[in-house]
Amino acid sequence: MNYHDIITLEPGKRSDKPCIRGMRITVYDILEYLAGGMTETEILEDFKALRAPSLAIFYGLLLAATSTILVITNSVKSL
Repeated sequence: MNYHDIITLEPGKRSDKPCIRGMRITVYDILEYLAGGMTETEILEDFKALRAPSLAIFYGLLLAATSTILVITNSVKSL
């Protein structure tokens, strides 16, 4: 499933924020719920229009948004 099939942009809706399939639920809303500890079941119960496959996209977005790459270099100079 491609995220473009789930996340839509409609001018004037929710201050032009990306929403789920044209609904008034923003990507930010779902990511905040996931980051706040809501389970997939709780989100699906609160938002009956959402489908479980749609939430898989948000887990990926959440991981991408919170992942960082840590590069550690160690240089040793001879005296």
